[in-house]
Amino acid sequence: MTATVINLVADIGGTNLRIGYFVNEGSTSVPAEVINLQVFQCQQYASLAEVLQTYLKQQGIENNTINACLAIACPVEDDLISMTNLPWEFSQSALKAQLNFNALYLINDYTAIAHAVPLLNDQQKIQIGSGLVVKEKPMAICGPGTGLGVANVVFSEGKCISLGGEGGHVDFAPTDATEIKILEFLLTKYQHVSYEQLLSGLGLKQIYQAVCHINGEKPEDLTAQKISENALSASCITCEQALAQFCKVLGSFAGNLALTIASFGGVYIAGGIVPRFIQYLENSEFRARFEAKGRFNDFNRSIATFVITEPQPGILGASAFLSQQILKEQPLYTNETVTL
Repeated sequence: MTATVINLVADIGGTNLRIGYFVNEGSTSVPAEVINLQVFQCQQYASLAEVLQTYLKQQGIENNTINACLAIACPVEDDLISMTNLPWEFSQSALKAQLNFNALYLINDYTAIAHAVPLLNDQQKIQIGSGLVVKEKPMAICGPGTGLGVANVVFSEGKCISLGGEGGHVDFAPTDATEIKILEFLLTKYQHVSYEQLLSGLGLKQIYQAVCHINGEKPEDLTAQKISENALSASCITCEQALAQFCKVLGSFAGNLALTIASFGGVYIAGGIVPRFIQYLENSEFRARFEAKGRFNDFNRSIATFVITEPQPGILGASAFLSQQILKEQPLYTNETVTL
C-alpha cells in the first residue's frame, strides 16, 4: 500500500466502539467521507490499544502515517484516561507511542457529537414539538445511552466551537411528588443521585424499579430495551409508567440545558435509547416538561428540540474535529447533507 496519510476516527462508548478512516484525496467536502466503518464490542477486548491494533491490521494500514481522533465516553483532560462505564485505563502519550501515530487527539464523545450537530440536515434529525432554530445561536446536546452525555455548541465568525463537560452528573431535581418518591428510592442505593441515574439504560431500569416500589410490586429482571418494548406494546402497565416517567425527566433536563446556555440554536437528543421510540416521545410529556419553567415558559417554548437520527454522529463529529486540527479546515454551519 502506498504511503497515504490515514485519518483514523473512532467513537468509543461503554458498549460499542465504532471506527473508520478518511484520506481526503480528491475530496471537496469537509469532513471527507469516512470509509470501512466497523463496530467492535468493547467488552470482548482487554484494552483500547488491542481494538485499534486489530482494526489497523484488518485494514492493512498499520504501516501508514496515521492521524487519529478518538471520541471517548469519559473525561479527557488528563494524560491518564479511565473510562467511566468500561474498565479500560491508559495513557494518551503511551497509546500514541505504542501505535506509532503521527498525531493523536482524544475528545469527549459528546464533544464529537457537538461538532456533528451543526452539519445535520433535516433527514438526519426529527423535530419534537414547536420552536424555531436561530442560525448561529448556541446549541445544547444531551444523550441517554450507556451514560448521559452532555455538550454545547457556540459560534464565532460562522464557525462552531464545542464546549464539553460532564453535565449528565449534575444533581437530579424532582419536580413532582412521584419524582420525589423516585429520588427517595434511589437514595437508598446511592449517596449522590445524578440525572444519569435516570436518563440512561441503567436509568430506565432504575425508574422501572422505583415505580414497582411505589406501586408495591416486585420488579422483574428486565433490560432497558425490554422495558421500552413492553411499554410500546402496551403489554405492561408498569413499564408504560416507567417509560412515560423517563420522557418527563428527559424533558425537564433538556429544558434546564436550554435555560443554561440560551440554546436558541436548538436542543438535540442523541444516544442510542431515544431513537427507538421517537413517536412515543412526540406523544409524551417530554415537550410539556421542556417548556414548564415557570416565568420562563415562553423562553423555552420558542426553542426547538430534536432527536438526532443520523446513525453515526460521533464519527461525523470526530472527522470534523480532525479535519479542523490536521487539515486546518473547519466545516461551517450548513444544512447540506454530510454522508458517512
